[in-house]
Order: sequence, then C-alpha cells, then structure tokens
Amino acid sequence: MGDRDDTQAKTQPQQQPQGDPVRTGRPVQIVALVKPFRTQAVLEALESVEILGGTVREAMGYGRQKNRLHHYLGSEYNTSFLPKVELTIFVEEEHVAAAIRAIVGQARTGRIGDGKILVLPCLGDYLSW
Repeated sequence: MGDRDDTQAKTQPQQQPQGDPVRTGRPVQIVALVKPFRTQAVLEALESVEILGGTVREAMGYGRQKNRLHHYLGSEYNTSFLPKVELTIFVEEEHVAAAIRAIVGQARTGRIGDGKILVLPCLGDYLSW
C-alpha cells in the first residue's frame, strides 16, 4: 500500500501556490524622479503597464540647476535642493519600454529639472512581495 501512494505522488503534477503567478521575464527596477505636480499624471499613465509592485516617496534633489539664488519678498534664498517625487516600480523586461514611454510622456515639461529615469536589473529571477 505504501508503494502505491508513492507512485500516485510522483505522477501528479506539482501545483503552483494560489495567487503566485509564474513569471516569464526577468524583473527590472525603474526609479523615476519627477516633479511633484506631475506625479499623479505619471501614476495614471503607468496603470496601462503591467507592474509587479512599487513605491512612491518624497525626495529632495538637484541636477543641472545646481545652486541658484532666487528672490522672494526682497530677500535672496538658495535652492540647493528642490522637491521631487521618487517612483520606484518593478516590471518584467518586456514591459520596460512601455513603462518608460508612460513616465516620459507625462513627466516631461520641457524645462530644467524634469527628472531622471534609472533602469536597474534585478538579480533574482523572481520577485516575491
């Protein structure tokens, strides 16, 4: 009787756990730094892309604008860091181009300080949340 149970266990296919989809592509991390007032439009554009997961954070940073002096109510102030929003999303390799198009399409204003997009490969073949 013990041999019969072993045979049945070997012939039955392994089942994937519920809610644990099989991933075919390699995961890629995309970090986008955008202006705060463009964040909602970028997030809405990313709804059309299959995203594995992500985060949104407030950040401060600077790029080509560096340290500029501005005038406000008759006094000068230095803007070494400007407010930004950091979007970190994870997508499969085949969705990277669509995600970047969605981000650039909504984040670009044509002015200095629009932000940056970093694309980083993930070491694992599978992301688990």
